[in-house]
Amino acid sequence: MDSVLRGIGLGLLLWVGGGAGVPTAAAQRVVEPLLKVAGAEQPVQLEQARIDSHVAAGLAETRIELVFRNPNRRVLEGALEFPLAEGQQVTAFALDIDGVLRDAVPVPKAQGRQVFEAIERRRVDPGLLEQTAGNQFRLRIYPIPALGTRRVALTVREALPVGREGLRWTLPLQFVGQASAVQLQLDAVATGVPVTHGPPTLALALRDGAWRAQWQGSGRQLPDQLGWTLPLPRGLDAVRGDFDGDHYVMVQVPVPVQTRQRTLPHRVGLLWDASGSARHRDTAAELALLQRYFAAIGNGEVQLTVLRDRAEPARRFAIRNGDWSALRRYLEALAYDGASALGDWTAQPDIDEYLLVSDGLANYGKRERPALRPNQRLYALSGAGARTDNDRLRAWVGAGQGQLLVLNGGHDVDSMAARLLRDNPGNVQAEGDGLSDLIVDADRAGQGWVRVLARMQNANGVLRLQVPGADGSRQTLTVPLAQARDTGGALVAHAWADARRRELAADAAGNRAAIQALSQRFGLVGADTSLLVLETLDDYLRYGIRPAAPLQRDYDRLHAVKLDDEASARRTRLDTLARQFAEREHWWNRAWPKGAPPAAASSKQLMAPMPAAAPAPPAPAMMVAAESAQRERAEAASTTLDRVVLTAARRTQADAAAEMAVEGDADDRANQGGLRITVAAWEPDSAYARRLRAARPEAVYALYLQEREQHADSSAFYLDVADMLFAHGQRDLALRVLSNLAEMQLENRHVLRVLGYRLMQAKAPALAVPVFRDVLALGEEEPQSFRDLALALEADNQPQAALAAFNQVVVRPWDERFDGISLIALDELTTLVARTGVDARAVDPRLRRPMPLDLRVVLSWDSDNSDMDLWVTDPNGERAYYGNRLTFQGGQMSRDFTGGYGPEQFSLRQAKPGRYKVEANYFGSREQLVTGATTLTLRLSTHWGSRRQQDQQVTLRLKDSADTVLVGEFDVR
Repeated sequence: MDSVLRGIGLGLLLWVGGGAGVPTAAAQRVVEPLLKVAGAEQPVQLEQARIDSHVAAGLAETRIELVFRNPNRRVLEGALEFPLAEGQQVTAFALDIDGVLRDAVPVPKAQGRQVFEAIERRRVDPGLLEQTAGNQFRLRIYPIPALGTRRVALTVREALPVGREGLRWTLPLQFVGQASAVQLQLDAVATGVPVTHGPPTLALALRDGAWRAQWQGSGRQLPDQLGWTLPLPRGLDAVRGDFDGDHYVMVQVPVPVQTRQRTLPHRVGLLWDASGSARHRDTAAELALLQRYFAAIGNGEVQLTVLRDRAEPARRFAIRNGDWSALRRYLEALAYDGASALGDWTAQPDIDEYLLVSDGLANYGKRERPALRPNQRLYALSGAGARTDNDRLRAWVGAGQGQLLVLNGGHDVDSMAARLLRDNPGNVQAEGDGLSDLIVDADRAGQGWVRVLARMQNANGVLRLQVPGADGSRQTLTVPLAQARDTGGALVAHAWADARRRELAADAAGNRAAIQALSQRFGLVGADTSLLVLETLDDYLRYGIRPAAPLQRDYDRLHAVKLDDEASARRTRLDTLARQFAEREHWWNRAWPKGAPPAAASSKQLMAPMPAAAPAPPAPAMMVAAESAQRERAEAASTTLDRVVLTAARRTQADAAAEMAVEGDADDRANQGGLRITVAAWEPDSAYARRLRAARPEAVYALYLQEREQHADSSAFYLDVADMLFAHGQRDLALRVLSNLAEMQLENRHVLRVLGYRLMQAKAPALAVPVFRDVLALGEEEPQSFRDLALALEADNQPQAALAAFNQVVVRPWDERFDGISLIALDELTTLVARTGVDARAVDPRLRRPMPLDLRVVLSWDSDNSDMDLWVTDPNGERAYYGNRLTFQGGQMSRDFTGGYGPEQFSLRQAKPGRYKVEANYFGSREQLVTGATTLTLRLSTHWGSRRQQDQQVTLRLKDSADTVLVGEFDVR
């Protein structure tokens, strides 16, 4: 297991989309795919692979070059998903453009994804390498030409792991196992003879001062893993290197391994991560380590807190003479389910120390480490591998004066237990002359080594170290840096940058800007930074991304001109929006006829079939009514909104009583009714759904756990089960099942958006807010991300933050496929201000007029590149839709969204008495649906914009193209 985890690739998945893709045979053997798509006619082939690996001073750089061939007769998008071992870091990526490899440049992660998807729609050549979660990475390439090839190159750097035997150097052979032709080129500078671990396929020979080897053949001839153990230096070792005009130094310091047993706690707080992702942990090894821990404690007490989508109430267990069997039985019986809210606990004053057992993935609810009491320690127990976030855990325990224990299988239990029971490794303190930004990396102190890294201001600088001795005393070491060996490259600089990034991870939110600046300067792919390749200089200019050489000089010359043009375009856009807002205000100020429409416009004609394409939007002049204003006001004043009946969620009598207790606004004379909703639930007809519906309510959750293994990758499965548990009144379990969407398809904003919508429908805005913040981080290029967050913040009683998010939708320039959303967000912004009195000085004065409505319906959906249509039919029989955006009585439909997400909005200031029918039409999708069906979200409001506003949110799913569903009906009396 150790040799596998030390390799660069634990698993490899090649999928192809736009057409689709299937995992290679190698991927199927090694790792389950993280994203499944429909298969291409033939799988893309790995035709050639080359690995060049170089080691010096315990630092390794490996360059992997891959050539993929597409045997299909159509263009495909390719994605390579792979994990890296702990400590490994992608520092470069290149993609062939016109036969020449072009280096990627670091960009903010959200921008990288935005640009990739925008350019992909134009069918040109982008390439994107990004981190998904933990140490998992995804490389996206478009296009792989029909019957053609694409070539990519990756560079991975690491400080080699230290073991008792020496430094572990392992080649990433998982990348090349299916290659028809493979070339290996290796060299290592070592102080002694390397020892092969694994099959002796490739021998290293000493030549020109380094241990070297070359090999070529088929990937099938190579073993799964191949590597060596390199001897450690006999004493203190110092090396230096340059990067981007700056100088860096790394000093490796031998320290004694602590053997003194520490004073163990009497009361232990055990924080046990039982989320869905925890199913992948080696629980047997974890329990074996706890056995050693509690046996050493002897007599004591454990306060157990189980962490899933929220923390469960704490339970107390006694330890008597090392017997912890009751606690063990409880842990062994736990169901692993739900998202990971690792920060949802509070340190108790009577707990001596905490032990967190987790994979470190925090994707839900509270995610920051809770504050510890004085003198409380926090230890963390985790596993090795890509589906862990050991950087987070390392930062947490560092601040908590504890240690991170990484279990790499059962054979590590003894060594990790010994570390848990001993005092922390001795603290090395560093200072120096001619140095700055010193970092002490003590991760390997347990193996007898500490690394110190720094920026060099003076080549003749001096480093002074305070090092613990074996007897507990301290000694001072002075290291003249002029004697440091020069590596002649950037390996030392990248080791410093990676250590600095890990140090900043102690407060990832607070240090976000510093982490991003560091990652972009050094090209470190991480949570905030990706690597991007574009095809043309125009593409780099369009998105404001400075390219790598040789395009930089032309880019710098043209970029200044582009900035002036963008500022002018932004001002012009805001002026255009102000004109559109004034046109809507003109519509709102008109009094529209409430009588029968002219005889020429019969109900039959008004309900005619839809045209194939949407006509041009109506001109402002079409918004002028034929009736006199005096007669229209008289008719409007006689109507009241009596009730709304929908096929959606049930509204309680308490809701109605609360509404009637609210004093109405002066503008509510024609808006006196209530909102009452009854719903016909979605009932999937899958086999598992029938079995779950047939079960007794109290047995549904247990049956769900049995069914889950077959449907773990289906977001629709979790949605269906959550619906059933909500229907049975089991809210906490329903929310837990629903939260699993945060654990799926790493960083899939479409799935997270559905999760946020469902949490809003469940009236859990406090849970929805962090989910929509995640969506925003993943999809800042989509205005819906800001609007969804704003609505959640408003529901969570955070009006100022909601206004700021709404205003981003208003002022930012968006892709033309999102035309119309700014006006809808303006309606919501001005209504928020009118209802709460929040400070709106940040909003353009031309855009602050609130316009309350009798009826408002807003349709959104979860799939990109898809077309849903909102239809509202009034008592005249006239349907408002994309082809009839203004009805006779003044109902207004917003612009048609044909490229995904919506929203589409129906507005009616004063409603004519009668029945209003609301329908949603699934016009079609060009998107692979993430939930097996398009999820629609409708927000229905009465008294909208007044203090008596009542809202209901309905979530439905449509499976078939051209499907139309009757959502509900408004009755106005």
